[in-house]
Amino acid sequence: MPTRFRVTPDRKIIGQGLTFQCAIGKGGMVDAAKKTEGDGASPIGLWKIKRVFWRADKFDRPKTVLPATPLHPDDGWCDEPGDPLYNCAVKRPYPASHEVMWREDDLYDIVVQLDHNTDPVVPGKGSAIFMHIAKPDYSPTEGCIALAFDDLQLLLAHCDKDTGIEILRAS
Repeated sequence: MPTRFRVTPDRKIIGQGLTFQCAIGKGGMVDAAKKTEGDGASPIGLWKIKRVFWRADKFDRPKTVLPATPLHPDDGWCDEPGDPLYNCAVKRPYPASHEVMWREDDLYDIVVQLDHNTDPVVPGKGSAIFMHIAKPDYSPTEGCIALAFDDLQLLLAHCDKDTGIEILRAS
């Protein structure tokens, strides 16, 4: 059975005998079918990890069996619903709206791409749903799940190639 970590409404990630504090989207949790670009919500559902990005200029590759790609200063992620590369990695400068993946605030030193809205990509149904490093106060994200740096590294070490991150609805 593939490894599964559950993100609970009380902002915890639980799985593999581990429990971590996390941040969720400022818009709370929303059914994936109702997720829209810019709503700030974390989509409820089971999301497979597609790949890991990391800042190789700061530390070695995270210990994980998951595919991992070093980030570069020109990396971005398109969040413009009308663009053909919506919810895809892009190289900057890029003409459409996009996130900068090479950030100065350390939050994207490790970025885990989840498979929300990836196959097929539906314009406007949410982009850049990641797991990444949390701010020290665990303040809300724009829809991502965020953990402490050490916790994210430990979670990745416990993943297998089919690991899922399940964002749970409030009961």
